[in-house]
Amino acid sequence: MKTAISKMAIGGLALDVTGAGGNIDAKITAAVVMTCIVAASSGLIFGYDIGISGGVTTMKPFLAKFFPSVLKKASEAKTNVYCVFDSQLLTAFTSSLYIAGLVASLVASRLTAAYGRRTTMILGGFTFLFGAVINGLAANIAMLISGRILLGFGVGFTNQAAPVYLSEVAPPQWRGAFNTGFQFFIGVGVVAANLINYATANHHNGWRISLGLAAVPAAIMTVGCLLISDTPSSLLARGKHDHARSSLLNLRGARNRADVEAELAELVKSSQLTLEARAEPFRTILERRYRPQLVVAVAIPCFQQLTGITVNAFYAPVLFQSVGFGSAAALIATIILGLVNLGSILVSTMLAVAALLAATVGAAADGEMTKGYAVTVVVLLCIYAAGFGWSWGPLSWLVPSEIFPLKLRPAGQSLSVAVNFSATFLLSQTFLATLCGFKYGAFLFYGGWILLMTLFVVMFLPETKGIPVDSMYQVWEKHWFWRRFTINHII
Repeated sequence: MKTAISKMAIGGLALDVTGAGGNIDAKITAAVVMTCIVAASSGLIFGYDIGISGGVTTMKPFLAKFFPSVLKKASEAKTNVYCVFDSQLLTAFTSSLYIAGLVASLVASRLTAAYGRRTTMILGGFTFLFGAVINGLAANIAMLISGRILLGFGVGFTNQAAPVYLSEVAPPQWRGAFNTGFQFFIGVGVVAANLINYATANHHNGWRISLGLAAVPAAIMTVGCLLISDTPSSLLARGKHDHARSSLLNLRGARNRADVEAELAELVKSSQLTLEARAEPFRTILERRYRPQLVVAVAIPCFQQLTGITVNAFYAPVLFQSVGFGSAAALIATIILGLVNLGSILVSTMLAVAALLAATVGAAADGEMTKGYAVTVVVLLCIYAAGFGWSWGPLSWLVPSEIFPLKLRPAGQSLSVAVNFSATFLLSQTFLATLCGFKYGAFLFYGGWILLMTLFVVMFLPETKGIPVDSMYQVWEKHWFWRRFTINHII
C-alpha cells in the first residue's frame, strides 16, 4: 500500500505532510497532457502583448500617426541616451492595458465561481480577439486605447482562470511541471511577437500587422478551450456531480477507476465545505487563519514584477536602441532575449548591467557605448532572462493558484493577478522616466529587490511540490513562522 505521507522541505528541514489524498496515484494520461497544453496556451495572448508593445512603439509610422511629438524628440536627442523615449503618453499606450486587466481579474473571480474556469478562459479569448481587431484597424487614439482596454480584459480573465485550471487538473506530483506550461506559452507569445515585429518593422503598415495578428493566438486558445471540459472541482462547486466524475475519469483514465473514485471523494468533501461556508470570499480571505496565503499571494506577483523582467520585455527594443543598436539590430537583440527566456543568477547580472552602463555611457549620459559593450549588455540580459525563466517566471502563476482552499481559490488567484497587473502598470508607466532620471541606477534598483525577494522565498515560502491542493493547508501548519496563524483552525 502506498504511503499517505509526503516529504517536503521547509527552511532546509524535511517535514512530513500527511494528506488525505496522499494515497491517490493520479497518473499522467494523454487526456490530462492535452488538456493542460490547451489551458496553458492561454498564456499566448499575454506573452504576445508583452512582446509586441515594445517593438511597435519604435516603429516610425506608428509614432508618426499617434505620437508625433515622441518621434520628433527621438530625432533631436543627441546626448542623453537614457531619455530618448521618455514620454508618459507613449508609456500610457503600453500600461493602459494593465488597468483594464486589474479590473477584469477581480471580476473574473465571480465568473469562475459562477460559470467555471473554462468559460472564463473562453470569454477572455473572445475579448482579446476583438481588441486585437480594433487595434489593427485603429484610425485614432480613441480606437487604439479602446482596443487596449479589451486586450486588458482578455488577459485579466485568462490570467486568473488558466493557472487555477491547471492546478486543479494536473496530478499533484506533476502540478508544478504542468503549471509551468502557462509561463512557457507566455514565452512563446513573446518570441512570436518579436519575430513578427522584426518582419514588419520596415513596412508602412507594419504596426497594423503586428497589432492585428494578436487575434491569431487568441483564436488558437479560444478554439482549444471550446474542446476541453471544466475542472472537476469547478463542476462540483456548481453542483454538477456526474459531469465532475466524467471529467475526472477522462483526465485520469478509466483504468484508474479506484483512484478516480478516491480523488473524487476528496473533491466532494472540499466542495461540500465550500458550499457550507457561503461567506463573502474577499472578506473571508482577510481572516487571520488565511494570513499566510494572503501574504504570499500578494508578495509573489509583486516580487515577480520587481525583478524588472516585464519592463525589460516591454521596452527591450527601446533600451537596445538607446545603448547603440540600430532599429533592426535592436529587434534582433530582443528576439534573442526572448528565446533565452523561453529556453530557460539574477542579482549579479543586474549589477553587472548597471556597472557596464556606468563605465561606458556614464551618469551624465553623454558617453558612447561601443558595439562590443552593447553586445555585452545583450549577453548579460540574456543570462538574466534565463534565470527568470528558471525561477520567478512560473512561480508567480503556480504558487497563488495552489495554496488557497477551494472556497477561496478564485478570489485568491484574482487578488494575485490584480496585484500583478497593478505592479506591472506602475513599473511600466514609470520605467522610461526612471531610466531617464536614475540612469544605470535603475538596474541597481531591480538588483536590490531581487536580493530581498530571494531572502523572502528562503525564509517564508514552504515547498508545495507533490502536495494535493486540498491538503495544502498542512504546509502552513508545519511552517516555522506561519503556523502561529493557522494553529487550532480548520481550513
